[in-house]
Amino acid sequence: MTERYVWDLQEVDETQLAVVGGKGAHLGGLSRIEGIRVPGGFCVTTDAFRRIMAEAPSLDHRLDQLSRLNPDDREAIRTLSAEIRRTIEEIAIPGDLAAAITRALAQLGEQAACAVRSSATAEDLPTASFAGQQDTYLNVVGPTAILQHVSRCWASLFTERAVTYRQRNGIDHRTVHMAVVVQRMVFPHAAGILFTADPVTGNRKVATVDAGFGLGEALVSGLVNPDVFKVRHGEVVAKAIAAKQRAVHALPTGGTQEVAIDPQRQEQPALTDAQAVRLVRLGRRIEAHFGRPQDIEWCLVDGGFQIVQSRPITTLFPIPETGDQENHVYVSVGHGQMMTDPMKPLGLSMWQLTAMVPMHTAGGRLFVDVTRRLASPASRAGLLDVIGRGDPLIRDALETVLDRDDFVPSLPDAGPGGPPAGGASAPIETDPAIVTELIERSQVSIAALERDVRTKTGPALFDFLLEAFEEHKRVLSDPLSMQAIMAGMEATWWLNDTLREWLDEKNAADTLTLSAPDNVTSEMGLALLDVADVIRPHSEVVAFLQGVEDEGFLDELAKLTGGTEARDAIEAYLDRYGMRCVGEIDITRPRWRERPTTLVPVILDNVRNFEPGAAERRFEQGRQKAQKKEQDVLSRLRALPDGDRKADEAKRMIDRVRTFIGYREYPKYGIVSRYFLYKQALLEEAERLVQAGVLPEKEDIFYLTFQELHDVVRSHQVDGRLIQQRKDAFRSYHALTPPRVLTSDGEAVTGAYRRDDVPAGALIGLPVSAGTVEGRARVILDIAEADLEAGDILVTTFTDPSWSPLFVGIAGLVTEVGGQMTHGAVIAREYGLPAVVGVEQATRLIRDGQRIRVHGTDGYVEILP
Repeated sequence: MTERYVWDLQEVDETQLAVVGGKGAHLGGLSRIEGIRVPGGFCVTTDAFRRIMAEAPSLDHRLDQLSRLNPDDREAIRTLSAEIRRTIEEIAIPGDLAAAITRALAQLGEQAACAVRSSATAEDLPTASFAGQQDTYLNVVGPTAILQHVSRCWASLFTERAVTYRQRNGIDHRTVHMAVVVQRMVFPHAAGILFTADPVTGNRKVATVDAGFGLGEALVSGLVNPDVFKVRHGEVVAKAIAAKQRAVHALPTGGTQEVAIDPQRQEQPALTDAQAVRLVRLGRRIEAHFGRPQDIEWCLVDGGFQIVQSRPITTLFPIPETGDQENHVYVSVGHGQMMTDPMKPLGLSMWQLTAMVPMHTAGGRLFVDVTRRLASPASRAGLLDVIGRGDPLIRDALETVLDRDDFVPSLPDAGPGGPPAGGASAPIETDPAIVTELIERSQVSIAALERDVRTKTGPALFDFLLEAFEEHKRVLSDPLSMQAIMAGMEATWWLNDTLREWLDEKNAADTLTLSAPDNVTSEMGLALLDVADVIRPHSEVVAFLQGVEDEGFLDELAKLTGGTEARDAIEAYLDRYGMRCVGEIDITRPRWRERPTTLVPVILDNVRNFEPGAAERRFEQGRQKAQKKEQDVLSRLRALPDGDRKADEAKRMIDRVRTFIGYREYPKYGIVSRYFLYKQALLEEAERLVQAGVLPEKEDIFYLTFQELHDVVRSHQVDGRLIQQRKDAFRSYHALTPPRVLTSDGEAVTGAYRRDDVPAGALIGLPVSAGTVEGRARVILDIAEADLEAGDILVTTFTDPSWSPLFVGIAGLVTEVGGQMTHGAVIAREYGLPAVVGVEQATRLIRDGQRIRVHGTDGYVEILP
């Protein structure tokens, strides 16, 4: 096939991305939509770019150097990318290529003013818009200037921003090529941007039009504030007209300049309401063509609209697919499970298959549809009450949706939505033997799974696992287990609410639950202190662990003095807790048993920060503090009118909370123990698929659902393209922030605390563990990066049980996600750490190393000067 350097815009569409880049492909597609006007022009293809790159052999060596640089080494990237740009701009355009461009230009009119725009092959993609990464030049006049600006566009593939963006997103510089779009310049009365979905809330039914006078560059570059129109169902529902003091206009000789706008015109709207509605109608046509919400650049010329660019809006959170046109309200599962990162497809489907309620997926996250429960007054009250105790922001977001009278239908009863969440549970005796029995039942069931799963392979394994999932759900829904969990939670609520009323004391249960028995998660943190005690006396082992990088380090330990004891202590710990890890609800995440190096920094922190016997001392101190608190509360109650009755009631509830609150953590431990057994069996199956040449690598199974993997095992055939698409999608989901509440219109509803009892500038959250502490904030997003000193305050997005080994060494806790009864809150109370959870954007607003004060009783955080 001969190389072709120039295509007319009318000849191209979205299928030719590799030839004309994202912008060119989109413009070609746009020009084919009925009723959409696009300024005429042509594309200089990626063949031309490759030809130019081949003209300078030195570029090859420089690209090698570039790919080896760390994305954070800004100085080196700046220097090297500038050299590459200079080299490209200095390459003389070969005669036949220059002639092809000049011929196409003659079709537009040789002295026509043009816009010259870069169009990279990795740009305006559904998963990465690369918006503003490369350059656009406006009002370029004459062949010489056009050729010079085409060279500049080629070079702009290597701006510092574009290079860094590719390196951070794992995109190879050599796989991206640059085409250039040359279009006839339009001189608009007004211009701007149309978002076919609200870019702030994500609502797909609301379009937003930003408009200003003159060329759109004034808005894109932030020179002026635009007029903003919100359009829904064909009418303007809100607008804000800005004072537009400046505009960008084209100069007759080429180029552009800023001009001041006549004061009488500054407050005039750039569009009429009717024009805004007409523009949105065009936008909806474009959106339908491309099949997803668009960010569209438009110009108003002689009363008609011309479209100069359209790209997907990549920041919107996807909507769960239902296949109906009904309204739906979804609540995030991740915010309740302390895991808001995206999950891989196998992780999502395994959680769906083992969960007690149906779940939907979107953006790599799980959601529960609560529409039916909200529709009936009886179930609505129960749902809002339980959710409000756990996460007030979710409750507030749901109430915001309910306030819109027309969104959630009204039903007379709960319908098939089931009984209200957290309905009254039958009372059980306050008897520690109940907890012992429940733990035993769980252990017996897990031992049977471990014994039987080993004997199954191939399709028989999948049939066995589907039965195992039913047993998994049976254990989880065991009525006695549910009663024990509810008994502990209800006793906590009773103590907090009643002692506040009787003694005017906030969060009394926080101290009363210190060192409660049978809490597998807090025991896990203390047990790692015991491991540190074994290691601390052996300096050779400590020195060795400081340099550990390889997962096989446990075998190496035995060669050192004290190494055998150290290895045995770590192995025993992994036998009990090795199935845990950060984000453990996703079966695909590496477990501690698979990646024991994760624990090494925490063990070393414990060696450094604690004295021998710390675990036992910590537990005993907590127990005594709780006992002292109990005596204090009971004696103060006895001094009140009707004091003996009140003290007896409180004593009954204190015994109840101490009996059952530790068990609250056990069902999750049981789930994760099962998950590890499922995972090991599936990875062994994956190994057989690799051996048979069906899969290139074991971990590829993580990008298939359970059912798809079952099919692959049966057929010995796999769709490699599907796995690659899933990998790309999973990578793109990391850039999305999952909303607490999401509607079927795509609106992300965040919720607010609506409190006015905190100091100005404080960060508001949910008080989950009483006390006030001041210290150095350590913002840690990965447990393996932890480097804590005594007195530090941990600030992170979420903590699941795997973080609890860090809790023994910190003075306080702040998280972005969490509620009264989520794991981090329970363990913070167990260890007596002041904690505030649900602090929106805490890891962005608090800087690592800043001094902060955590008000765990009142639920806010102050950043100190």
